[in-house]
Amino acid sequence: MSTNIQHAGTLPVEKKAPSFGRLLFSLLFANVAMYVVYISVLQIFLPQQVELLDPANKVTNFGIVSGISAIVATVANPLAGALSDKTRSRFGRRTPWILGGGLGALLALMLLGNMQTLFWITVAWCLVQATMNCFQSAITAIIPERVAAEKRGTASAVVGIGVPIGSIAGVALASMFAQSLLTGYTVIGLIIAVVSFLFVALNHEPPLPAEEAQPAQKPSFSPGRMLADFFSSLSHRDFAWAFASRALIMLGYFLVSGYQLYLLKDYIRLDAGQDPAALVVTLTTISTVAMVVATLLGGLLSDKLGRRKIFVGVAALLMAGALLIPFFSPTFAAMMLFSAINGFAFGCYNAVDTALITLVLPDQENNARDLGILNLANAGPQIIAPFIAAVVISSLGGYSALFVSGAALALGSAAAIIPVRSVR
Repeated sequence: MSTNIQHAGTLPVEKKAPSFGRLLFSLLFANVAMYVVYISVLQIFLPQQVELLDPANKVTNFGIVSGISAIVATVANPLAGALSDKTRSRFGRRTPWILGGGLGALLALMLLGNMQTLFWITVAWCLVQATMNCFQSAITAIIPERVAAEKRGTASAVVGIGVPIGSIAGVALASMFAQSLLTGYTVIGLIIAVVSFLFVALNHEPPLPAEEAQPAQKPSFSPGRMLADFFSSLSHRDFAWAFASRALIMLGYFLVSGYQLYLLKDYIRLDAGQDPAALVVTLTTISTVAMVVATLLGGLLSDKLGRRKIFVGVAALLMAGALLIPFFSPTFAAMMLFSAINGFAFGCYNAVDTALITLVLPDQENNARDLGILNLANAGPQIIAPFIAAVVISSLGGYSALFVSGAALALGSAAAIIPVRSVR
């Protein structure tokens, strides 16, 4: 017997249940394809393309391209989400943006592969970021809109493991086409385009209720009101606390992870003959495996127990503890233990917190916009972490202070989830 349950903007359960497995696999492949694009371009294709222009200034030039495009991506995600929320078409709100984003990314990637100056490479990569964020913002809204509240931990876990799978696949694929950039860009573009088409073909978007199918009457234009409306979700208590928790954990994580190579070279006591670059691969592998295991376990268990906050809080506390291990013991063995525990904690946090976020979205009419606002808590810390880390290292006692700062931020993240009231 089906039950018509609605929660935080979710569609009636009976409309989703028969295709839940298909939707999960579709979300997995969508996220794998998304990270194939991001990782292959950022780690291999784009650095290679920039280096071919000017080998002597490759580091500076790559930083310019990456910095500008990061700003574009940060703005594009909530903006595309807001436009998706307002879309009214015979195909639904999300379908045009998923398909349009995938096809647009294919064209933008092919354009990027043909660019031969730094200016046009930057422009083309910003176009790729913009189209990919159209795809990403619409895909992100699928869980709160088509997955029942009691299954969101499982759905978030499946989405979460798409990140490491896509990252590994992206690096492997890019290495095959490192000497033929245009071909490589075209291949990954075809992947995201085909996956976007298959997603919308296999998962037809349910129609909006009749009262929501027509666009709302447009209010008088006011820049101040528009900006206030855009960030209005942060005025809702539970969403604001969840945002703060996510921002703090992300900053704590990236504060340390971005400096792994330098930590191994300048802080950790290594044996003679140990190669820091090779050891980074070892640590990354350990962390990734632990992250995948914790993502699946955390998501499934949180669904089974019907609890979210305890998983998120304990994961943040576990991460804080892990960050102190290399502080007290600056050895490679300690770094391996840190990587395992930190990866496990981060994986569990991401999976369950993603489910928790979908339950505190304040307005079902603006799910994609508000999830885009939440993405600022993901992207913002990644942008500012290198600058904060540089200040911490130079002014607060070197690399050891980096671990203490990361642990303090993780503790803050655990504390910030406590005031959330609408989720257990």
